[in-house]
Amino acid sequence: MSEATPLLVMRGIVKQFPGVRALDGVDLEVLPGEVHCLLGQNGAGKSTLIKTLAGAHQPDEGTITFGGEEVRLSSPIAAIRLGISTIYQELDLVDGLSVAENVFLGHEPARLGFVGRGAAARATREVLARLGHGEIRTSTEVGRLSPAAKQVVSMARALSHDTRLIVMDEPSAALAHDEVGNLFRIIRELTAQGVAVVYISHRLEEIREIGDRVTVLKDGRTVAVGLPAKDTPTSQIISLMTGRTVEYLFPDRLEAGARQDRAEVLRVENLSVPGRVEDVSFSVRAGEIVGLAGLVGSGRSEIIEAVYGARKFSGRVTLEGRPVGRGGTGNAVRMGMGLAPEERKAQALLLDQSVSRNISLASLGRYSRLGWMDRRREAADARAMVEALDIRPSDPERPVKTLSGGNQQKAVLARWLLNERRLLLLDEPTRGVDVGARAELYALVRRLADDGIGVLLVSSEVPEVLGLADRVLVIREGRIVREAAAGELDEHAVLDMIMEGSPV
Repeated sequence: MSEATPLLVMRGIVKQFPGVRALDGVDLEVLPGEVHCLLGQNGAGKSTLIKTLAGAHQPDEGTITFGGEEVRLSSPIAAIRLGISTIYQELDLVDGLSVAENVFLGHEPARLGFVGRGAAARATREVLARLGHGEIRTSTEVGRLSPAAKQVVSMARALSHDTRLIVMDEPSAALAHDEVGNLFRIIRELTAQGVAVVYISHRLEEIREIGDRVTVLKDGRTVAVGLPAKDTPTSQIISLMTGRTVEYLFPDRLEAGARQDRAEVLRVENLSVPGRVEDVSFSVRAGEIVGLAGLVGSGRSEIIEAVYGARKFSGRVTLEGRPVGRGGTGNAVRMGMGLAPEERKAQALLLDQSVSRNISLASLGRYSRLGWMDRRREAADARAMVEALDIRPSDPERPVKTLSGGNQQKAVLARWLLNERRLLLLDEPTRGVDVGARAELYALVRRLADDGIGVLLVSSEVPEVLGLADRVLVIREGRIVREAAAGELDEHAVLDMIMEGSPV
């Protein structure tokens, strides 16, 4: 097959669910050995399209051609047998099984009716070596691996089949900066071998670095096909995704002097978490956003978890002058803290429950009297929060799992705003959130700070920390190596401090 001949062609793909036309005539064309980036806001149809390509959904209309022949992807097994593998953002690995068992799950090598564990281990080692990760032991339980290593195992599983096309859905979401570089190295080696990659990411800077061409979806339709990834202006891509001109603009921050007169909400003194954080001290004032910048594993999330009472620590934490102590998360909530954790689906939301119930979850006591719940009041308060935070769709009884990432995050914030909060802890608040929703979340967080709430923010994206925070703490190996007003720092200086250990 010549490079000019597409490996995959999807034409006029339509997929309808009850009351929703998720895909409305989508086109996608992927060449062998290219990285084709699929972009669009949450709800644009990306997930439905890749599930159709993976055989998990059947299109109502349209055609799929793979390797020059029209095909029907009747199931995930049918897609895999054709050479199409999908690595989802929520990795579908089994933590209790070994690396080799995960790689060959569902297609274990067998001889005389018995599973060939030795053959599986040998084949797994070969695939891991191909990916440049021969150091991963095939006998290790996957649950013991780092997020980056789990990503490699997922890729190894894809390559354990005769794969010609790999779909990667937000593969860098849980990776540190250096781990993303290694991911890109692996992708380049795969494409050099002729494997095509469909790459989905909300991080536009990644598209520039790794992508060859771009297809953009909006409202279930294709609005651009095959744009050159490196030459198409960011403003054009964002305009295509949103239907309007949106920049990574952050709300105006407080002048440095304006913060000095505000009361101190949080004080952390000599906080240490065994093996993670050592002798950290800082404060957050009312209406101030303080950002923690550091690599994954630097101790930044552990600081937030210790402040919230979710980790054992030594040192002293006070909220508005009152010792928080070590009474656990319940005590932190009673004192006026709220947490939006890093993994909102696993740690914050009841996915099968309604938006209303997720919003009221931390306030159920106010709706209970003599063992009975005041459902009418609960629903009314939830509806008020949905309107105030512009959660879309504006239906409090809708299952929260059907919302986009940005609107799910708003539901988490709404939970804490039902009760008066003095401090919000935000860990990766825009992970998996599209560019349009990010701007809305930035404005919301700034509005909350303007109302006097203190905010402690963790983000893997240095521009986000510098753009949203008033003051930045640079974290490296469990210590604060620099504290400064955000306006006094730039991205390159911060990256040098957190990655290279440069003098400060």
